[in-house]
Amino acid sequence: MPRIRTAFPYETRHEDLRVPVPDGTRLYARVWRPLTDEPVPALLEYLPHRLTDGTAARDGQRHPWYAGHGYASVRVDVRGHGNSEGLPGDPHDATELADGVAVVHWLAAQPWCTGRVGMFGIGWGGVNALRIAALAPEPLKAVVTVCSTDDRHDGEVPSLDGCVLAAGPHSWAAAQLASTSRPPDPRYAGERWREMWLERLEALEPFVHSRLARQNRDDQTRDDSGPRGGVREDHSAIEAAVLAVGGWHDPYRDTVLRLVEDLPRDRVRGVIGPWSHQYPDRGLPPGPAIGFLQETLRWWDHHLRGAENDVMAEPLLRSWISTSHPPATVYEELPGRWVADPTWPSPHVTPVAYGLGGDPLVVTSPQWTGLDAGALVPRGNDTDLPPDQRAEDAHAACFDFTVPADGPAIEILGRPSAHLRLMPHAPTGQVIARLCDIAPDGASTLVTRGALDLSGAVRTGETASYDIESYDIELTGIGHAFAPGHRVRLAVSSTYWPWIWPGPDAAGFTLDPAGSSLTLPVRAPTDDAVAFEGPEQSEPLGVSIPRTLEEPRPERLVVRDVAKGEWRLEVDPRPGGTRVFPDGLEYTEDALETYAIDASGPLSARTRAEWTIRLHRPEMAWDVKIDTRSEISCDANAFHTSDEVICTEGGEIVFHRTWEKRIPRAAG
Repeated sequence: MPRIRTAFPYETRHEDLRVPVPDGTRLYARVWRPLTDEPVPALLEYLPHRLTDGTAARDGQRHPWYAGHGYASVRVDVRGHGNSEGLPGDPHDATELADGVAVVHWLAAQPWCTGRVGMFGIGWGGVNALRIAALAPEPLKAVVTVCSTDDRHDGEVPSLDGCVLAAGPHSWAAAQLASTSRPPDPRYAGERWREMWLERLEALEPFVHSRLARQNRDDQTRDDSGPRGGVREDHSAIEAAVLAVGGWHDPYRDTVLRLVEDLPRDRVRGVIGPWSHQYPDRGLPPGPAIGFLQETLRWWDHHLRGAENDVMAEPLLRSWISTSHPPATVYEELPGRWVADPTWPSPHVTPVAYGLGGDPLVVTSPQWTGLDAGALVPRGNDTDLPPDQRAEDAHAACFDFTVPADGPAIEILGRPSAHLRLMPHAPTGQVIARLCDIAPDGASTLVTRGALDLSGAVRTGETASYDIESYDIELTGIGHAFAPGHRVRLAVSSTYWPWIWPGPDAAGFTLDPAGSSLTLPVRAPTDDAVAFEGPEQSEPLGVSIPRTLEEPRPERLVVRDVAKGEWRLEVDPRPGGTRVFPDGLEYTEDALETYAIDASGPLSARTRAEWTIRLHRPEMAWDVKIDTRSEISCDANAFHTSDEVICTEGGEIVFHRTWEKRIPRAAG
């Protein structure tokens, strides 16, 4: 667990204020500052997730810590969220980014600021930091981006190499619909809270509409914020120094590899640990956690204060390489070690190809293949990671390569790839490639995976006889060492529900192993002295969780209805239950997601999510409740979405709306 620090170089204070942006909208902010007469650099974390409740506990772990080390640390809610004025928009749209640029300039102009600003964030906040850096406001000198994406197609758009994702985008859009429907808090927003709330609700549009409207790169457009595909389209626009941090169990880790490859070496460094979608100091599984705040303090000190420390003498990329471990859905800590690479691509990494070999075979995986995929965005919950993959492997074509028992481990770092010669049996379809570590007892641990939409895939090579063609699949990046005596397995399937929406056809494909291969980024052993301090944080905020006698639902429950031929995955995303904040707010969340498919075929796939949120201030007789429902189904030509929001105040309905929309299928 992180060490709690109570003594700092500076005493601190914090205050809530409103930051004006050019159109007159005021954004709600909380500022932690050191008690000093000297101006200090400012750090900004800018996202929509409600600083007075949603991220309050997490903010309390780091913003006071930075203030205690001589920085003005500032948390700002995006317009239309929390207690900020204005109406919500599409994530990272031109207005949101322009507001962020205005906040950077506002901070730089304050008498308590030196005029030098840094930005940091995780997920949405990390994307904002990168995209605002690409707009190059002069005061912004440094960025720390964690578990974020530089590529809208790779992270924000519901697609994995052309395959339309189901579980992740559905879960995100349903959660955001419920989150955005929450009201401002009258304790902080004042008497206008109800007026602000109703204006937001009238402007509300389910996020799934814009998400599913962008199913491939051709659907990206430009706006005033720059390339809508993300900063990957022009990394050279980023002038600030970037510390990119990711986790091998976060879906956006390839962003780190792209940034350290593309940005000038004198202003970028990368760290990839074993983590899920969390700040690396929080101690949530899988660990080990690191002293992330101390590491970022070195970054800020050098780039915002001009300190002559050794942060830029660190290797370009520091990565965790896990060693072989049994399959499990949660690990407190993974075995492994830190390695250092001076450049990326690394001189220590060599692509090694393994031919598959064998006779052609038909791959037609059952529609429920993928139920053991785990969460698309793991967050440290008990069932987030994939369990033993033997059941999944049974529905795939598997090719094994033995690591000699008397030799060294095979250590990989980077993105594996599969070159597959296959013949689709229908105009639509997909191919999924999983890389697994097979122990001597047969246990199968998922290492990484990738997918390709065959209907829109870019083929390589010339058309061969029997209409078999070549396709290349890149798997997501990973650091892993296959132990001696283990086997490296490539498992190839034709479905992966509920990660990926199945195509209208369930015909599968013929795979010709002759001429097909698996390429691993094999890293030569090195003796690296990489070390981090232990995790450290400020005192916790003091949020209490009332005891309950209710038995919690299973986090992930797979149900098979034999009579109906239906497979159903029920997911409790563990939003937090009931929490009581030090300011008296009682906050309750409950959610259940369902993903179902049956033997009638791929068009039976459907999703549903229900959310309930209650905010209650007994001392103010304030009690509001939000209930939402989000559903997606499909036919051969379109997705069909249905969303509903019901908001009550004191038990009386103040808003009720449903949305039904047909969105054409552009992929799969």
